[in-house]
Amino acid sequence: MAKLTHEDIIAALKEMSVLELNDLVKAIEAEFGVTAAVAAASGPVEEEEVAAKGPSEVNLILANFGATKVQVIKAVQGITGLGLMDAKKLVDGAPVAIKEGISPVEAEEHKKTLEAAGATVEIK
Repeated sequence: MAKLTHEDIIAALKEMSVLELNDLVKAIEAEFGVTAAVAAASGPVEEEEVAAKGPSEVNLILANFGATKVQVIKAVQGITGLGLMDAKKLVDGAPVAIKEGISPVEAEEHKKTLEAAGATVEIK
């Protein structure tokens, strides 16, 4: 097997979606028994700085599925990886948390997907 270069790996990472990258990080953490925590180069972070940046983890809440319930179910299925019936049960229970403890960036991406399907979504 040919050895991959750094350029090959970076090119492959650029082609991945955020969800695929998240799954890759989790797999690497599990395989090597490490965490992907990033240390700040500037030293310790003050509490005020952390509070000013906002929350590091948020919850994605489906407030209402709107008029296009089937599209919302498919979007929820894609986001959560649930089966069709489980995704339908989740959507039927609105308002309900779709994903909890995710990054604000990931939540915004999922929010756009759900809103494009016709849902009303909140990030808390």
